[in-house]
Formats: sequence, structure tokens, C-alpha cells
Amino acid sequence: MTEEQRYTYEGPEELAGTILEALKGVVDPEISINIVDVGLVYGVAVRGDTVHVEVTMTSAACPVADVILEDIGFQVDAAVGPRYHTQAELVWEPPWSPERLSERARRFMGW
Repeated sequence: MTEEQRYTYEGPEELAGTILEALKGVVDPEISINIVDVGLVYGVAVRGDTVHVEVTMTSAACPVADVILEDIGFQVDAAVGPRYHTQAELVWEPPWSPERLSERARRFMGW
């Protein structure tokens, strides 16, 4: 996993960059940073016609979880085209921690 990607990826290499850019288009509305830089994306697996995205939230009480999950589906579906459909799954293991923040997010937040 590179600093740029920040999550595990399993699938056709030609889709990896497209999916990464789509996920960077999903912004956590509470902090105005994309979910990749916040470290919310744990993994992406493309199997058959499904793009499965595992994400977490910074807190179980996150009031915008549904908005983020919906936006993941919208952004990734638009990027990969009609051959695929996106399934975003909310997971809690391992728990999110500030260590998952990218350098860009740390600078933005003043950490």
C-alpha cells in the first residue's frame, strides 16, 4: 500500500487509478477532506461486476455515514461505468485512528 493509495486493492490494474480518483471525490462533509486522505477506506476489491469498497468512520456516532456511503456508490459507479456496480460496506475493524490520516490531511488539520 502506497502513501497515495492508502488502502488495499484487489482487481484489474487498469481500474485501480480510476477507483482511487473516484474515492478522492468523496468528501467527509464534517471536516471537508476526502475519505482517502482521512483514512476511511480500508480496501477495494473488484470481483466480477462488483466493486466492493470497505470503509469505516472516525466514530460509530458519525452523523454523515449514510451520506458518505451513498456518495461512494455514486462516485465509483460514475467512474467505472455501467459494467460494474458499487457496494460500499461499513466496517469497524480495525478501528479508525488518527495514524490513518495522510500527510496532506495532517497539514490541513494542523497536526
